[in-house]
Amino acid sequence: MSENELEIEQLEILSFLKRHSPFQELSAAEQLNLAQQIDVGYFRAGSDILAYNAPLDALYLIRSGVVETFRRNGDLYNRLSEGGIFGEQGLLRGKKVRFPAKALQDTLIYLIPAAAFEQLFDQNEFFADYVEVGDAERRAEPRIEKAANHQLMSAKVSELLSRPPLLLTAAASIQQAAISMREAGESCLLLTNPAQPEQIIGLITDRDLRNRVVAEALNTANPVAEIMTEQLVTVQASQFVFEAMLLMLRHNLHHLPVLAQQRPVGIIAIADIIRHESNNSLFIVSSIYQQQSVSDLAQLKSAVQACFVRMVNEDANSQMIGSAMATIGRSFKQRLLELAEQTLGPPPIPYCFLALGSMARDEQLIVTDQDNALVLDNSYDPELHDAYFAKLASFVCDGLAECGYPLCSGDIMATNPRWRQPLHVWQGYFQDWLSKPTAEKLLHSNIFFDLDGVWGNTDWAKQLNQQITQSAPGSKTFLASMTRNALRRTPPLGFFQDFVMEEDGRQNNSLNIKRRGTAPFADLLRIYALSMGSQARSSYQRLAVLSERNLLPKGRAEDLRDAYEVIAMTRIRHQAAALQQQQTPDNNVEPGQLSEFERKHLKAAFLVLANAQKFLKFHFQA
Repeated sequence: MSENELEIEQLEILSFLKRHSPFQELSAAEQLNLAQQIDVGYFRAGSDILAYNAPLDALYLIRSGVVETFRRNGDLYNRLSEGGIFGEQGLLRGKKVRFPAKALQDTLIYLIPAAAFEQLFDQNEFFADYVEVGDAERRAEPRIEKAANHQLMSAKVSELLSRPPLLLTAAASIQQAAISMREAGESCLLLTNPAQPEQIIGLITDRDLRNRVVAEALNTANPVAEIMTEQLVTVQASQFVFEAMLLMLRHNLHHLPVLAQQRPVGIIAIADIIRHESNNSLFIVSSIYQQQSVSDLAQLKSAVQACFVRMVNEDANSQMIGSAMATIGRSFKQRLLELAEQTLGPPPIPYCFLALGSMARDEQLIVTDQDNALVLDNSYDPELHDAYFAKLASFVCDGLAECGYPLCSGDIMATNPRWRQPLHVWQGYFQDWLSKPTAEKLLHSNIFFDLDGVWGNTDWAKQLNQQITQSAPGSKTFLASMTRNALRRTPPLGFFQDFVMEEDGRQNNSLNIKRRGTAPFADLLRIYALSMGSQARSSYQRLAVLSERNLLPKGRAEDLRDAYEVIAMTRIRHQAAALQQQQTPDNNVEPGQLSEFERKHLKAAFLVLANAQKFLKFHFQA
């Protein structure tokens, strides 16, 4: 029989087989023969498909819907969607069901008779390898732990330590400190509390001796405590090297004390991390702080893009890429503010420059605009002070635009007087948004409730964050309104789990994977964080808290984490590919350009998001 002689239903089956492994790799004759033997089964959501140890007479191929398979003890074994197969293990082991199966959604199944399965298994080597050897690979989902093969992700800080730290009591003299450093051949010295020798209270470096002692002609008999750096940033020996790297980038540090059980065990320097560094973000940040003008900073745009592509090609995960890119963006802001103050003179009153959105969450990518604001001291007088801060805001925002961070289309920037206000006004904003959640105020909450102080009096940013975390859990109306607002952005899946493409006239064959993927995830996790009073800002930190609090059914937090990683990395790889092809990167992914494996995992990830949104709606009674 030829294709022309097939019935309409069989033609549809044949077309489906040609789109999915391992059937698309079969010969035309094998595909045609199989299409004629397949029956169709329909299973309602929640119904059992296969029971353990029941007789099995077919291989199950999912036409549409979602199926979960389970181990004998009831633990989830696999979740499958369009093109997924199950039942193969039972057919190979006495034709008895090994893994029970249940329809998670209304599901259509193509039933491939056991005889046809056995014939293909015996005669087609690829098919046999796929169903026998490939099962573990098909079940594997891209988890964060698997990305730990990356050098920075797998190495622990303890691996960088080659000797114990040099310690000295803070009561010693500057001369004694310099002699100790010379004799030990060290460029950094940790200073301890005279009353508690195991407690470090500061450090000094060669640079401190040069800048704070020699340059200032300070008496070397003075206590070394006079020149030490206090309020130390430290890292635990058990943390990953990449976490230490991000701390050093964020705080512009050259030395980082290492603790184990709150006791100092070593010091790592930039040179130590460079041996493990594989994405050049350290060098970029170092270069940012060395530039002397906006035009000089703008020249680093191509280096930032190259850094992004390199991290993707070296299999860094979305958490590491987002953190590194946010740190780079934060460094641009900080250097621009330094240059602004050099140009305009010192500020007339204290201020804090805020980063908002993805930068504050440490989830920034190469395609991003700028969301920022200014918090001013409560002594702010517009007639006396606003001219200065308006110029400062323009200097920074225009500079960021030159460096590759476009101006915000929604005008959420410090150049807008509404977002350049004293602390008490910001506190009033936040209280108003929490107590009277209108559509506009909910939009502002989504943006401003992810905030981070990057320059100036950053304690004000901490105060605003504390206000949010203290007030939000008790604001039930606000949380329900935030939930209803978040549910308007749904994942792009149709009734039969097909992708729903954009209909904006420009990208009709694509998915906006930010608007329909990563953004709904961020919205969902922000609501949970607000409801728990958690100060966690990044999506991964919020997921960790969610898992610890057991607010979701068992295993669902891990599903969310894996699904977020799939969606985020699809977006990241799409942007990196555009840069490599010298095209303008965007968020519009064409499913046709993805492999079958990628499409399956993306659909599964969107399904996890859809189910999480349903649970969110139920949880907050939206």
